[in-house]
Amino acid sequence: MAPMPTVREATFDLFREQGMTTIFGNPGSTELPMLRDFPSDFRYVLGLQEAVVVGMADGFAQASGRTTVVNLHTAPGVGNAMGAIFNAQANHSPLLITAGQQARAQITLQANLTNRDATRMPHPLVKWSYEPPRAEDVPLALAHGAHLAGLAPRGPVFVSLPMDDWETELDADDARHAITRKVTGRAVADPTAVAALAAELDAARNPVLVAGPDIDTAGGWESAVALAERQRLPVWASPATGGVRLGFPEDHPNFRGVLPPAIGPVGQTLEGHDLIVVVGSSVFPYYPHIPGPLLPEGARLVAITSDPDEAVRAPMGDAIVADVGLTLAALVEAVPESGRPAPEPNPGPGDLDITDPLNASTVHGALREALPEDAIIVLESPSSTLAMRNQLRLSRPGSYYFSAGGGLGFGLAASIGVQMAEPDRPVVCVLGEGSAQYAITGFWSAVAYDVPVTFLVLRNEEYAILKWFAEVEQITGAPGLDLPKLDVAAVAAGYGVKATTATDRDAVAGALQAALASSKPELVEVPVAPGMSLF
Repeated sequence: MAPMPTVREATFDLFREQGMTTIFGNPGSTELPMLRDFPSDFRYVLGLQEAVVVGMADGFAQASGRTTVVNLHTAPGVGNAMGAIFNAQANHSPLLITAGQQARAQITLQANLTNRDATRMPHPLVKWSYEPPRAEDVPLALAHGAHLAGLAPRGPVFVSLPMDDWETELDADDARHAITRKVTGRAVADPTAVAALAAELDAARNPVLVAGPDIDTAGGWESAVALAERQRLPVWASPATGGVRLGFPEDHPNFRGVLPPAIGPVGQTLEGHDLIVVVGSSVFPYYPHIPGPLLPEGARLVAITSDPDEAVRAPMGDAIVADVGLTLAALVEAVPESGRPAPEPNPGPGDLDITDPLNASTVHGALREALPEDAIIVLESPSSTLAMRNQLRLSRPGSYYFSAGGGLGFGLAASIGVQMAEPDRPVVCVLGEGSAQYAITGFWSAVAYDVPVTFLVLRNEEYAILKWFAEVEQITGAPGLDLPKLDVAAVAAGYGVKATTATDRDAVAGALQAALASSKPELVEVPVAPGMSLF
């Protein structure tokens, strides 16, 4: 008779079987029974605050493509992590979020650290939330969560785990079934729908492609390029507010730029096109509210998305719900070579050499010169997002990560997770000094685990993006928009990060080159002129 495994043994076997041996966490007393005699073939990455833990796991899950385990501390830890879970949901990041719970005998008593309503607490930010009714159900519940998180649309799930469940013994066969199951879920679109779209594309007078982040997630990069070239399509990136990743190489001659994030400007930008094909993006991630026609006059829109909710909530157009990568590949096979003239070649980034004081565009120009070809950018500098996209023109799959949720704190934390998942590619995290404060303890994790991220901090001493929104919304006199005396370099140095302040273009380029050559995390802080940088 096979020995009866414990819940704890079965759980770690499940994680091994599913390739989830890196765990990001901030444990408390209710999690210690799970972590006893932690297996040597696992890696536990400690974050000093739960939002940083989830942010690191978010970056790791996106870059690795695997469901990633997060280990939080009962109700207070889940509460601290909620903003980061909001971002992970918007990013479609597959996270298996676990949190300890009081011992079962004390839950009804609401003893200290009881999560009184554990399954409701993370709603509506997770795909599924569960607390197993019996200790014996823990491995199956975790398997359920792991599989569900990784199925389209990917996203976080939550499982609450009573702290006295871990030594309960299980039936060996039941445990084996739960551990070894595989669940796959990639579905191509109805061939009739693909054929209809192919015919409509070929017949259109002036069609356009809008490339969204799920093209990269689904491995559809080459198919997107092939479709644009085969059908002579100009290509716009979906609005930066929802662009978690890049869906198209931005140095390609067909690439036109990034769509603006508001209703009226999107319609104006797409004027003249009779067919708009949106792939791998919601339609559209709007903000702020600038009203106008949803589509140019005479235009029709068709979206391809793996997310049923994205499909049904769109205010206009038709939608095909299917795997983005597989459907793009099928569409490329179905369309003929177009006789339309190719779009005018896209000009490369211009040099805006503004140096007194440094402008963010100038800094990003220096970054472009220092950046290795295989580098990855993780961005959380709201006031210079478009400037960075315009200057760098990133053009390889898996080269860009940005939070679709809009909550600050993602960038610093996620860059650490991305670098851990991609150890052979250099990672540069571009931050505003205000954004850095939301995940500042991430510097400790970068140092503790020798994660060689290069942090580039643009210090403009204000919430420039909020001042821009105030202008758009015609708001005056709002407090709290200035950030004097935030010395991120000094704080980072306090956590053990080598930090440099660079005040001219040559110094920025030199400091970045040195940091990128290092095997340790390093930071370059650059004072820049206030205000938005768009080019």
